[in-house]
Amino acid sequence: MATAKKNNKENFSDYIRKFWILFTYGIIAVVAFFFLASWGFFGEMPSFDELENPNSNIASEIISSDGKTIGKFAIQNRIPVKFKDLPEDLVNALVSTEDERFYEHSGIDPRGTMRAVLKLGSNGGASTISQQLAKNLFHGSDGSRNIVVRIVQKVKEWIIAVRLERQYTKQEIIAMYLNQVDFVNNAIGISSASKIYFNKKPKDLATEESAVLVGMLTNPSRFNPNRFKERATNRRNIVLGQMVRNKHLSEEKFEELKAKPIKLDFKLENHNDGIATYFREYLRDYLKKWTKENPKPDGTTYDIHKDGLKIFTTIDSKMQKYAEEAVAQHLKNLQAKFFEEAKGKKNAPFVNLTDEETNGIIKRAMKNSERWRIMKGDDKTEEEILKSFDVKTKMKIFTWNGERDTVMTPKDSIIYYKHFLQTGFMAMEPQTGYVKAWVGGIDQKYFQYDHVGQGARQVGSTFKPFVYATAIDQLGMSPCDSIIDGPFTMPKGKWGITQSWSPRNSDGKYRGLINLKTALANSVNTISAKLMDRVGPEAVVNMVHRLGVSSEIPARPAIALGAVEITVEEMVAALSTFANEGQYVKPQIITRIEDKNGVVIFESMPETKDVVNKEVAYAVIKLMAGVTEGGTGQRVRRGGAGFMTYNYNLQNEIAGKTGTSQNNSDGWFMGMVPNLAAGVWVGNEDRSAHFRRTYYGQGATMALPIWGIFMDKCYKDKSLNVSQERFPKPADMSIKVDCWRAKKEIDTTETLVPDIDELQF
Repeated sequence: MATAKKNNKENFSDYIRKFWILFTYGIIAVVAFFFLASWGFFGEMPSFDELENPNSNIASEIISSDGKTIGKFAIQNRIPVKFKDLPEDLVNALVSTEDERFYEHSGIDPRGTMRAVLKLGSNGGASTISQQLAKNLFHGSDGSRNIVVRIVQKVKEWIIAVRLERQYTKQEIIAMYLNQVDFVNNAIGISSASKIYFNKKPKDLATEESAVLVGMLTNPSRFNPNRFKERATNRRNIVLGQMVRNKHLSEEKFEELKAKPIKLDFKLENHNDGIATYFREYLRDYLKKWTKENPKPDGTTYDIHKDGLKIFTTIDSKMQKYAEEAVAQHLKNLQAKFFEEAKGKKNAPFVNLTDEETNGIIKRAMKNSERWRIMKGDDKTEEEILKSFDVKTKMKIFTWNGERDTVMTPKDSIIYYKHFLQTGFMAMEPQTGYVKAWVGGIDQKYFQYDHVGQGARQVGSTFKPFVYATAIDQLGMSPCDSIIDGPFTMPKGKWGITQSWSPRNSDGKYRGLINLKTALANSVNTISAKLMDRVGPEAVVNMVHRLGVSSEIPARPAIALGAVEITVEEMVAALSTFANEGQYVKPQIITRIEDKNGVVIFESMPETKDVVNKEVAYAVIKLMAGVTEGGTGQRVRRGGAGFMTYNYNLQNEIAGKTGTSQNNSDGWFMGMVPNLAAGVWVGNEDRSAHFRRTYYGQGATMALPIWGIFMDKCYKDKSLNVSQERFPKPADMSIKVDCWRAKKEIDTTETLVPDIDELQF
C-alpha cells in the first residue's frame, strides 16, 4: 500500500515536471515564432518607413477655384479624411460594433484573441480595429483558407497592430481604418462612401447613416444598402443597438432611429459623371507632361492616380455649370431643327456629296471605332468586320432627352451620331488668364473629341478683328476712318496669289463710304480685303502669332475673311488681349498642386507679353462693341435666335464678333466684357454635314445664344462679380473711337446680315 502511494506520487511529480517542460518549450516556441515572424522569416514585414507612410492608392482631387471637388483621378476611389472631420456618432458606432475595448488595449484584445483561437477555421473570430487596419494595409482584406498560412497571417497582423499602436494615436488609427475600407460600388474609404451612398461629406452624416456604413464593414457586399435594403436596415439597427449597449445612444433615440427607413442619395462615380468632363480629360493629358517635368524629391515620378495630389484649378464650378446648361438649352432646340431639315434628304446629314463620298466618310468612321479595333485584334478579316456593322444590335444611344435603349445596326448608329451638332465653349479672365469654364462637347461619354483645346476649326469672320487691329497698329487708322465699300479686285501675283481675287459681300450689296466701325459691325468682306491689301498678309500673321495663336496660318490674302483653322482656346486668349489693354496672358488651368500631406509642390506663374499699346487695344474693343450695338451680334441686346426666344437681353457694353464659314459648316461667337471673355463654336463633326440654310447655320443663330444664356446666368449670380461696366478708356486717348455717325451707319434692322465669308479666288 505504502509502495503504491509512493509510485503514484512519483508518477504525478513526473507528469508535473513534463507539463512544465512542455509548457516552457511551448512558451519559448510561441515567443520564437513571434520573433521569427517579426524578423520577416515567414514573409516580409513592413519597415518603420512603411508604417510611417502606408502605401495606399489615394485618388487625386480636382478642385475648382471656389473650393468644390469637381472630379478625381484614381485607381481606387479613395480620398482620405482626418479624424477631426469624422462625426462623433460615426466613431462611436464603429468602436461599439467592431472593438468595444478599443481604447483599453494596445492593439490586441485578450478576450478577442481567445475567441479567435477557439474559432480559428470557422471565420476566425473578432479582431481589433488595429488588427483589421494591419490586415487591410499589409495583407489585403481576405485571409487564407489554409489553417497554417492563416495562423502565420494572424500572428503578423498582431505584430503589425502593436507596431501601429506605438506609431499612431487611437484617433489616427480610426481615421486610417475608415479611409482604407472598401464599401463596394467603387466607394473606397469613408469619404467616397459618404458621397456615393448619401451625397454628403462624412462630417454631415446623420447618426442612422453612420450606422448604415458601419454595418457594412462586416460584409460590404452582403449589407449593401443599394441592393439589399431590408438586410442593411436590420444590420443598421444592430449597430444602433450596440451604441445603446455602450451608452452612446439613448433607448428613446434608438427607438426613433430604428423605425426610420434607409434613405439613400445613391450615385456611382466615374470619369463621365459630374461637371467639366472634357476639361478633366484635358487636365489629365496636361498632368502627364507635368509629372515628367516635375519629379519627386527622390527622383521618382508622381502618379496622379495613386499619390493623392490636390490639383487646384482655375475653373469656377458655378460658371462651369452655367456653361453646360447654356449648351444643353440651346443645342437641344437647334438639334431638333437640324434633324427636321435633314429628314428625307439623300445622304443626310451630308450635303452635296456623292454616294461614293458619303460611303467613304462612313467607312473611315468604322475604321476609327472601338468595334473595328477589337475585331481587328481578334484577327477578323475586313469583310467579317464590315458585315458586323450591318447586324442589328441592342444599344444605348445619346439623345437630348437622356440615354435611350434601342436596336439598330452599328453602321446606322454612326450615321445617327454624324447628325449631331457639336460645340466648344471656353470662358477666361483676361487679366489673369484663368480659365473659368470649359465645355469641349455635348457629352463626353459619347463624343470624346474636345472642341476647345483639341479641335481647330475655320474661324470665319471672327478673324477680322485681327486684320483691323493690324491696320490700326501699323497704319495709325481709327474706328472712325472711312473706306469705300465697293467692288474690289486684288490682281494676280500680288501677295503671292496665283489668280485675281474679287471678294463679295454676303448680301451682295455695297454701302459706299463707311467707317471701320460700321464695316466690322456688318462684317463687310470688301473692307477686310482692302485692309489686308494695305498691311499685307505677313503683318497680320505676325500679329496673330504675337497674340498667342500657335496654329499654322498661311500668309495669303484670303485669311482676311477667316480661311484659317484655330482652336476655341487660342481664339479666346487672343481676343482677350484687347480686353486686357493689349497684354497677352496665356490661359491658365491650374493655380497650384499639393501633395497628399498638403505641401505645395507646384505653383503656376502667368506667362504674359505686351502685344499692342493700350490705345490700339481700346480701339479694337470699340470696333467689336459696334458688332453687338447693331451689327451681326445685335441679338445679345434683344435675346432670341430667330425661331427661338431667349430672354438674356444684355444691355451693358459688350465687345463681340460673329463668324460663319463657307456652307454654314462653322458658327462662332466671341464676346467680352471687362473681366470675362468667352468664345463659342458650333458645327458638326464633319464639315460636309451642316445646315442647308444660312438662317439656321450662321454664327448668330448657332453660337451666339449659348454665349447669351451663359452670360445671363452669370449676371443673375451676383457672387460671380461679372462686370457690367464699360471697358476702361486709356487716359489722353489719341485714337478717335467715338464716331458720331456710327450708330446711324450701323444696320439695326431686325434682319441680320449674315457674316458668311466669300473665300474663292
